[in-house]
Amino acid sequence: MRIRFFAATTAAGALAVLAAVPAHATEYSSALKIKGVQYDAPGRDSNNCATGNTKDEYLTIKNYSSHTTVNLKGYVVKDKAGNRFTFSKNHYLQPGDYVKLRGGHGTDSDAKNVVYRQNCNFLWNNDKDTIYVYKPSGAGADSHAYTKSGNDPDGNGYITFHG
Repeated sequence: MRIRFFAATTAAGALAVLAAVPAHATEYSSALKIKGVQYDAPGRDSNNCATGNTKDEYLTIKNYSSHTTVNLKGYVVKDKAGNRFTFSKNHYLQPGDYVKLRGGHGTDSDAKNVVYRQNCNFLWNNDKDTIYVYKPSGAGADSHAYTKSGNDPDGNGYITFHG
């Protein structure tokens, strides 16, 4: 990941680093952030509900707060084309906890940290896309743009955004 440093010169002429921000991200003041995305499911893409691999494509969202529990109900995940998923049920993320939002059909489980989109279509493009997470209020929680060639040097279809 490329880091863009913003710098300023102080009155004494010394260079001071003000912030380090990933070049492809919009930083929001939200505890909930995109930890990573398996944007290209292993194997040949097939959105067949019975035999396909859309469940192997997932987005990991983590609560980076050290003290606040976040209820995902009402949060929206969207791609650049406008495809969206809304968390319609209560799903609580304790501080430091995460959830994997998977494609395909399955049973949501707090114990297994998984929510299924109940949709067998792929959400993320294999070459490039932008991922947006919105709070129930509509305010941005996190977003990241990626390209396969620029963000996935080992070519395994997984990109980490926030470690």
